[in-house]
Amino acid sequence: MRKYWYRRYLVIALVFMITIEGGMLLKEQERKQKVSVESISNDLLIPGGIPVGIYMETAGVMVLGTEKIKSVDGGNYEPAKRLVRKGDYIQEIDGVEVKNKKELLNQMSHLNPSGTVLKLRRGKENVSVKVHPVKCKGKSYKLGIWVRDNTQGLGTITFLNRNSEFGALGHGIHDIDTGKLLQMSTGRLYETSIRDIKKGVNGEPGGMEGIIVYNQYNVLGSIEKNTEEGIYGRFDVIPMELMKQQPLRLGKKEEIKEGDAKIKCSVDGKLKEYAVRITKVDLHEKEVNKGIVLEVTDKELLKKTGGIVQGMSGSPIIQDGKLVGAVTHVLVNDPTRGYGIFIENMLDAAA
Repeated sequence: MRKYWYRRYLVIALVFMITIEGGMLLKEQERKQKVSVESISNDLLIPGGIPVGIYMETAGVMVLGTEKIKSVDGGNYEPAKRLVRKGDYIQEIDGVEVKNKKELLNQMSHLNPSGTVLKLRRGKENVSVKVHPVKCKGKSYKLGIWVRDNTQGLGTITFLNRNSEFGALGHGIHDIDTGKLLQMSTGRLYETSIRDIKKGVNGEPGGMEGIIVYNQYNVLGSIEKNTEEGIYGRFDVIPMELMKQQPLRLGKKEEIKEGDAKIKCSVDGKLKEYAVRITKVDLHEKEVNKGIVLEVTDKELLKKTGGIVQGMSGSPIIQDGKLVGAVTHVLVNDPTRGYGIFIENMLDAAA
């Protein structure tokens, strides 16, 4: 699920707000509340289940790959080959910092024809390489590097704590082309609404289609971390659906047992609990977000989605009245079954 969660099933609506009537503002205030949740004790969490829009900017400009360029002399050259790698982050060009594609493109008009020095972040290391730009038609120079500086998508909130901090997804956001965990600089949560569901079938996972309006009036909060165990941050505006939920105690991994449980999600615009069965608990899981194996048994959810679909990542798993984990993956060959992460793992990552 993690690899395709943000590309295939997302409908993005870009709306530019010019004027807002007083009545609309009042309606917004009624629908959302800037409230405090400090009355919740430290050992309780509000379970999530609501879908949110996600927008993240990378920490530098991420390299997707390199390509050949046709030169004015008619030849094809690949100047960055073996020097710049897929998954690198461009931080500087000839000593000038670049934070996004706009700044990178601006520097492209000032490339040094005799050799341009790129400062890259490669994993945990910083490296510098010298690339010789290729002269193209119109006296322009190119480096032959494909890049990306942001990503958008749809996911589900897992929990909210007393400090208005949230955890979501239960797995990290990875780049679709490189497969690597995205290193982020900033990120935001947006309000979204589910418009359609594509049911999952054997061999093809389904997905939730949502409308996300990326403007300041729909911002719910900020994303501060992207980890293998999920994304974490803080709500500025807490959706009313969350405030209506009963806080739950945490279930430790040793307390989870095979048998009946529930997941909480909103696949049709309404936050509901659906029946599942935990079929395996692996206390020594090799992958941090696959400690729980579960099967959807709820007839209503099976009819709507066919089981677990993309966009449901982060849906809370509840057993014996305790929050024990979150849905993370679907089995491609059987959408009624999937994996979950222990809530303890998410809280460790959040801390």
